[in-house]
Amino acid sequence: MPWRPCRGPSEMSNASNTRHHLGYNNLREWLHQAEQMGELVDVDGASWEEEIGLFTDILQHDDTAPAVMFDNIPGYPKGFRVLCNSFGGQRKNTILGFPTELDKVELSEAFLTEYREIVDKAIPYEIVEDGPVMENVLTGDDIDLYRFPTPVWHEGDGGRYIGTGCFNVTRDPEEDWINLGTYRVMIQSKNSLGFYISPGKHGRLHRDKYMAMGQSMPVCLVIGADPFTFLTACNSLPYGVCEYDVSGAYRGRPLKVMTNPDITGLPFPADAEIVIEGFVHPGNTKDEGPFGEWTGFFGSKVNDAPVIDVKAIYHRNDPIIMGCPPQRPPGENSRYRAIMRSALLREEIQNAGVPDVQRVWCHEVGGSRMFIAVSVTTRYPGHSTQVGQIASQCGSGAYAGKYVVVVDDDVDPANLDEVIWAMALISDPATSIDIITGARSTPLDPSIPPWQKAQKNYTNSRAIIDACRPFPWKDQYPTVNGPTAEATARVRAKFGHLLK
Repeated sequence: MPWRPCRGPSEMSNASNTRHHLGYNNLREWLHQAEQMGELVDVDGASWEEEIGLFTDILQHDDTAPAVMFDNIPGYPKGFRVLCNSFGGQRKNTILGFPTELDKVELSEAFLTEYREIVDKAIPYEIVEDGPVMENVLTGDDIDLYRFPTPVWHEGDGGRYIGTGCFNVTRDPEEDWINLGTYRVMIQSKNSLGFYISPGKHGRLHRDKYMAMGQSMPVCLVIGADPFTFLTACNSLPYGVCEYDVSGAYRGRPLKVMTNPDITGLPFPADAEIVIEGFVHPGNTKDEGPFGEWTGFFGSKVNDAPVIDVKAIYHRNDPIIMGCPPQRPPGENSRYRAIMRSALLREEIQNAGVPDVQRVWCHEVGGSRMFIAVSVTTRYPGHSTQVGQIASQCGSGAYAGKYVVVVDDDVDPANLDEVIWAMALISDPATSIDIITGARSTPLDPSIPPWQKAQKNYTNSRAIIDACRPFPWKDQYPTVNGPTAEATARVRAKFGHLLK
């Protein structure tokens, strides 16, 4: 019997049958859960100029590190806080409403199963008259973005980015639908913000429409919403779908929002920590950036970016900036994207007609894009090649990918050590690697040379590494010198406490 150090396909059914339940309504209720789990730590006295950003970088590279709440930040009142590293440990399961015993692949597949059931059953948001976010209302000369302890996240950033764990609310001026999108937002002055949106994103489409019409675009910046709504805003939903409504459907009740018809009229969560309302006026631009990106590099220098003219700030007493800055992967950014992307990719490979795909993981160390591992029970010659080729070019794998490693079903694709073991010991460099050229990438890809980027040719190559036992003689392949899953389970049950 082959060594099976990970859960086998037949052992995955319990995860896919697990139902979700969100036991919180806002960020503070979720923080109470994280605290009860022992996964929230308070840190006093860290500076916004350097120490919060540096410590966050250290935290994010370890999935077991706690969430951290920074308070008593020099130069700011006690209670004006910064939260970092929310999505990690067992608490990431609670953000999505699942039991903590699910591993990350089980969490990914259970989440997608539940998400698929509700995505077409949106529950419209509910407008309410008041909420905690209105405890402090600043307009006119009282507007001051520097009242919040916004950190410098990376040495070399062009400014203080208040918008990382945030989303922008915009409305399509022609079709009248609301979009939430997570885009980086930099403080330009006490009453103005700069924000960058990549081409093709829904918020960018809205903005382009307003500018083409010569009209000012209303926009809300929401900082410190409940963690699930934030993650919904970070993921790509179909054009025309409002993320508030999907978030409401997932929790089984409408999301409560407020509007100020005297300013933008846009809906914002009634219990968010901070909300900033304003307008983007045609032609009003200013230098923005550079900013450290999810690749672990500064993806661009300085952009001429639109400016938000701030008209109002609302915030709760003792407001919390939710920080989610992109860092060199693995980090929080790549962890939450891996959850959705991995399950989607598995589904897309299966929908292409490929049988017996077992598990998929879009590895955090590759930013959840550039290093993908897929396990498969091979059934015929060319099966593993087919898996790798399709994984590299279907929807969730096509953009900004680089390496796809296909492994046998006794290797856990989410365990990097096991994947590298299979690559190093089973694959043969001369015969096991296929190269695809001209694949879709991103301007943030640091491996694309400057002269190619100057031509707006944002393509790269892909390596498909077949680390499966060669099908024609896999029955003659040497036997792994490891225990069976059953034997491992018996020993862990008896002696596992010694490993804690």
